[in-house]
Amino acid sequence: MVAIKIGMLHYVLDHVYGAFMHRTKLSTPFFSRGWGGTKLDLLERMIRQIFPVVEGQNWPPRLIQPVWKTVWETKSACLKEGVFRTPCDEQLINALPPESHIARVAFLAPKFVPPHKMACVVHLAGTGDHSFERRLRLGGPLLKENIATMVLESPFYGQRRPFLQSGSKLLCVSDLLLLGRATIEEARSLLHWLDSEAGFGKMGVCGLSMGGVHAAMVGSLHPTPIATFPFLSPHSAVVAFCEGVLKHATAWEALRDDLSVHNAGMTLDEVRERMRNVLSLTDVTRFPIPKNPDAVILVAATDDGYIPKHSVLEVQRAWPGSEVRWVTGGHVSSFILHNGEFRRAIRDGLNRLQWKESPL
Repeated sequence: MVAIKIGMLHYVLDHVYGAFMHRTKLSTPFFSRGWGGTKLDLLERMIRQIFPVVEGQNWPPRLIQPVWKTVWETKSACLKEGVFRTPCDEQLINALPPESHIARVAFLAPKFVPPHKMACVVHLAGTGDHSFERRLRLGGPLLKENIATMVLESPFYGQRRPFLQSGSKLLCVSDLLLLGRATIEEARSLLHWLDSEAGFGKMGVCGLSMGGVHAAMVGSLHPTPIATFPFLSPHSAVVAFCEGVLKHATAWEALRDDLSVHNAGMTLDEVRERMRNVLSLTDVTRFPIPKNPDAVILVAATDDGYIPKHSVLEVQRAWPGSEVRWVTGGHVSSFILHNGEFRRAIRDGLNRLQWKESPL
């Protein structure tokens, strides 16, 4: 009985937090400028094109050459920040806001350890995570186990946020698909750089919430085996924007008005169905099974007010061999309290990969 009451408290906390953050009139809702017009059509086509024609034959990542500067270093570790032009193709670059054309990344690594004896995990941003700090705090304690941390600043976030965008509230639905598509390209290129240029022995990708969805996509589409860690993540953005707390933060009337230019008299239910159809492109269960599904570890919360249990289990069913671990709490409390469990999953997943052969 006590456990049930505590679980309900976590669930209610998620909804209270969501109501404060998203249902008040203090901030702009998501998608206040509509669907995105021709950009949305472009993104729908391009996302359908990312699935390999032949199973297992994913398109190769593009090579990048980050320019690094040292932020600080100690006797045992070094933090660098790097910049590189997004490796997206010209169509995607033209669709991105100019502020998002240059990617930023933080790189925290042990010193005096040969790269082929180290692992590195690329950490992707959750909704509202505009800085490097929280993800560096998550990865920092893993340095002593020779696990480096690379943190990507998402398009539309931090210094890459468009001038007219308020906080994390994307202006158009197309921006959500564009953010995801660009993040996949950039993360895959960073993993390729870690492998081919830096010579790391193992790689992985992780993310919380929205970042976990993107991590699952990257793990699915990367051409070589990597460890994949979706934390507190749904199987699709449909769950967040059509079923979860964020549905209260979505500008449904603006989306209806945008559609009404061509379809007068649309109901809000029809608008929500259109949103479901568009966001079904983010359904991770439609993506290929990763090269090493045994190294996929999902961590989910027992009383998550944002992510229902069935959504997490759909990924596990779609990717046989993957593992789900449960932590006690809600979305918000687990985000704060269970970093130790996230780190344990990272260690365990990397241990399920083979080391690359050391260079001669």
